[in-house]
Amino acid sequence: MKPDDLLKLVTTPMPYGKHKGMLIADLPGNYLNWFAREGFPKGEVGQLLRLMQEIDHNGLSDLLKPLRQGTPQKRQTPNQKSSAAPPQA
Repeated sequence: MKPDDLLKLVTTPMPYGKHKGMLIADLPGNYLNWFAREGFPKGEVGQLLRLMQEIDHNGLSDLLKPLRQGTPQKRQTPNQKSSAAPPQA
């Protein structure tokens, strides 16, 4: 692991598949575990997926919270509300 890899988890979107466009740090655990069972892809994306699976599996996802500050979010979580104004009638 390189020091920049943790920052990449919160800034790199998944480039393909069911969760294309979702930040790697936001991928669901069952999807990461599927890669762990079936095999991670080669290259940087595979390395990041492997790292995120280890972080998620060991319950360490909160370690990424400080890195998320100041980075643009790629998706809203269900608990977040849109900042857009409601449509006017």
